[in-house]
Amino acid sequence: MRGFGFTEHGGSDRLRYVEVPEPEPGPEEVRIRVRSAGFNRLDRFTLAGIPGVNVELPHVLGSDGAGVVDRIGSSVSDLRLGARVLLNPGIWDGTCDACRAGNEALCRNYRILGEHTQGTVAPFVVIPRRNVHPLADRLSFAEGAAVPLVFETAWRALKTVGGIAPGDRVAIVGAGGGVATAAVQVSKYLGATVAVVSRSAAKEGPTRRLGADDFLVFDDEHPLDRVLWQWSEKRGVDLILDSVGTPTVGRSVRSLARAGRVVVIGATAGPTVEVDLRTLFWRQASIRGSTMAGPREFLEVLDPINAGRLHAVIDSDWPFERAAEGLLRFDSPDLFGKIVVSLPDETGSSN
Repeated sequence: MRGFGFTEHGGSDRLRYVEVPEPEPGPEEVRIRVRSAGFNRLDRFTLAGIPGVNVELPHVLGSDGAGVVDRIGSSVSDLRLGARVLLNPGIWDGTCDACRAGNEALCRNYRILGEHTQGTVAPFVVIPRRNVHPLADRLSFAEGAAVPLVFETAWRALKTVGGIAPGDRVAIVGAGGGVATAAVQVSKYLGATVAVVSRSAAKEGPTRRLGADDFLVFDDEHPLDRVLWQWSEKRGVDLILDSVGTPTVGRSVRSLARAGRVVVIGATAGPTVEVDLRTLFWRQASIRGSTMAGPREFLEVLDPINAGRLHAVIDSDWPFERAAEGLLRFDSPDLFGKIVVSLPDETGSSN
């Protein structure tokens, strides 16, 4: 089977089409014929090599996918062949203490499709039955591949970990990425007042169209904490979603209200930060980490997606033969939303 990925870790020069065995489902698994796959920045990190994560080589990239049920394991009885589905890319074992307590996102053996397993940018992918969900008729395959990872990440970070409440002042650091576009919508859906903070004003229009109340620009002359302090009328921000890391987290902490929370979901610009602990204890604030989600959270956010109250934001949709160009789109300063790859169906037609 021909998929898109790499045979050894490195930079973009290592990207290529690879041959991997066509997967067969186990008793409690399902094989999906992929019609659309979604890229995330995680794919770039997987390509470079993540410390402590060993991947099978050759490796197929892609954590998000939507398609049709192609083959069903012997213990699966509630799916029909040809059903339109999307995939939850977070895989838990169901047996550890956290899973038994209903905290699957904390599973000791938690894995992500396309990082710890072969990914979705290939004709077929095999995944546990419990990770397969109906694709609403109103959603295209491309939309189905654009929502899972970013919306479940935003939902858990804001609602479960961040404890968002109606009326909260929420700031999202960074504009244009898939999680940021999802987080704006989720925050508004949950009743918050939302500001997106960026170093560039170029994405203000589309960000406001997603529902953001304000778009703030920071730079060396107008640092992040000062901009957020002024926006909050010197009361501080209740919840800040930060995926940047080194340049911003310390200043995000300085921007918090009493009992405010910084939720860190990534470290794209570096993993090490300096924090003034006096701010944390005096304001009784906190820094919290969050990644992915559990099955309950996935279903919670899937409901408003299926109902059309939250929607996929697709930056670009690339044919399978141009997948490398699609992945390199992350380098573009005007990126806004998810990067999708469309695969041909069994007749050879594109999505």
